[in-house]
Amino acid sequence: MFKFWKRSAGRNVHEQPDDLQETVLTIDALRQMLANMYDAEFIERQTTRDQKVDIVYIRTLIDQGRLNEAIIEPIYRCSQETVYDCIADINASAVGTLLEAHNLLLQGFVLVHDSSINQWWSVPLQNPLSRAIEPSETETIIYGPKDSFSEQIEQNITMIRRRMPIAKLKTEMFSIGYLSKTKIVMIYVEGLTNPEFISTTRSKLSNIDFDLILESSNVTAFMDDHTHSVFPQYMQTDRPDACVYSLGLGKLIILVDNTPFAIIAPITFFHLFQSPEDYINRWMVASFFRCIRYLSFFLAITLIPLYVALSTHHYQMLPLQILFVLLESRSKLPFTPFWESFLMLITLEIIKEASLRMPTKSGQTLGVIGGIVIGQAAVQAGFASKVLIVLVGISSIASFLVPNYLMTKSNTLIQFIFLVLSAFLGIFGIAIGLIALLIHLNGLTSLKQPYFSPVAPFHAGEWMDLFIRGPLPLMKTRPDSLKPLDKRRYWRRR
Repeated sequence: MFKFWKRSAGRNVHEQPDDLQETVLTIDALRQMLANMYDAEFIERQTTRDQKVDIVYIRTLIDQGRLNEAIIEPIYRCSQETVYDCIADINASAVGTLLEAHNLLLQGFVLVHDSSINQWWSVPLQNPLSRAIEPSETETIIYGPKDSFSEQIEQNITMIRRRMPIAKLKTEMFSIGYLSKTKIVMIYVEGLTNPEFISTTRSKLSNIDFDLILESSNVTAFMDDHTHSVFPQYMQTDRPDACVYSLGLGKLIILVDNTPFAIIAPITFFHLFQSPEDYINRWMVASFFRCIRYLSFFLAITLIPLYVALSTHHYQMLPLQILFVLLESRSKLPFTPFWESFLMLITLEIIKEASLRMPTKSGQTLGVIGGIVIGQAAVQAGFASKVLIVLVGISSIASFLVPNYLMTKSNTLIQFIFLVLSAFLGIFGIAIGLIALLIHLNGLTSLKQPYFSPVAPFHAGEWMDLFIRGPLPLMKTRPDSLKPLDKRRYWRRR
């Protein structure tokens, strides 16, 4: 079978440049390696002892403001016997091979060659390209911390460590993607997180052999236990407080460089309905709104299919007053309830996608005006009933109550499947769809752990934080489904 990395004329990009390991590190070898790179810089300087010094770096990867004060001026004013004595204060390290020089240059290091002893040194001068810490745009809350992750992985680790300043917070780094060389950090609490989770995650990350890993969704695609499921098997968040709370429960966190979204694993289906604000509000208020989210998810996937089922197969089940309203609304429509609902839902999805792709201010205008104008025009033109317009609006709003954005997208596909089942089989089809949905959820796993826990398998102790959010003082133990090494949450009650 022909493989996508099959060798063509020239170097095979899938292979590691092993020949660089054997090549002698010289200035000519560096020039050949960095040929046709306009941002590669080669500078020659001399010390006060007339010693020749070569400086090599990639201009777009280093902090050029620090280059002059950290390397060039100290070397120019140097009166020591070796260059290392002049730059020893800035963490210079020896470089031995061309392969090592290759990797360091592409990480933002500057190479300095001391001709008097024929030795190369590397100096870390990475460009600290980052943006300011901003509030989360995907998981906004009224009260609570306002900071969110950025694209800098080191800064993200700092935000976690500030909230959990313990030595048992361990970090392991991986480099994935033979073209992107993306840094990925796995974070867990030693003595709390189950070693089974750690070894499984370590194995999954080590086995990823792909060319480009650009953001966290690329990583989860290779870690999923069930690739063809519509449900997200890992939670993605840009909130440091949510990550720290998950670490405290016994989960682990995966940070991916150049993306602000961290991966939380393992998770269950019910974790997708939990919000950081649940642990800020009073427990009765938080429980009420959590139940509203579950109800909204159920309405989002069944409300329109139920309308189609009742209008097509089971109109005798409707009260007489409602039936009169429905008959009056549908009396002049040219479409069946299925095609009427299908066209309106497709139109709604087009408006949603268009509002996301357009500039921010124009997108908001399109979402509001487009929905009102098109809905009103569809009713007046006789393409949709007034009842359906109301139900579509309720269903659309209900889908956004789920805190997880990926779960919101899954709702849409499930809704269309239920719509087809209701058109052919009525309420019986919706019942079949719900049973199939429960069977599918019960068969899923996240990091090889049951996805539908603590319902199946049943863990009574975790129902305190399932459909309701119980009082925090009563949550004395960590979830059994996470198999934590230390279950008690009260330190003094050991």
